[in-house]
Amino acid sequence: MIIKEVIDQAEKQNITRIILEALPEWFGIIEAREAYIKECYNQIFFAAYDKDIQVGFICLKETGKDTTEISVMGVLKDYHRKGIGRELFLKAKEAASKKGYSFLQVKTVKMGIHDEYDNTNSFYLSLGFKEFEVLPLLWDENNPCQIYIMSLK
Repeated sequence: MIIKEVIDQAEKQNITRIILEALPEWFGIIEAREAYIKECYNQIFFAAYDKDIQVGFICLKETGKDTTEISVMGVLKDYHRKGIGRELFLKAKEAASKKGYSFLQVKTVKMGIHDEYDNTNSFYLSLGFKEFEVLPLLWDENNPCQIYIMSLK
């Protein structure tokens, strides 16, 4: 498995499309998926490759002068639970620290609402994120937004 930073904007969008379209359980809302694809072009971006096949990615976007956020990440289902998400995260965390950010955050659906997202929550907690706040109506009442944070200092 190789993880590398991707700089080319078109390549970022292509990888994002391939991975997110293969994960409809998490990215089935077309408008949201297309927004992720559109916005990733100017974000810090790492991709995971199995030989020449893109199997996962992570994007970071600045949300404040001291904070960056995992705006979106995905790993193909056949590659889940093989440490790829963790390795992508570690590369992104290192890049965020080098750029001088103090905090890293991520948003997901609150634990206990959807099984798929319970696994996502467990993943973020295993990386060392801490629960920060739940915004019950940021997305909609059926998908309360859990915000996790992590200090990079």
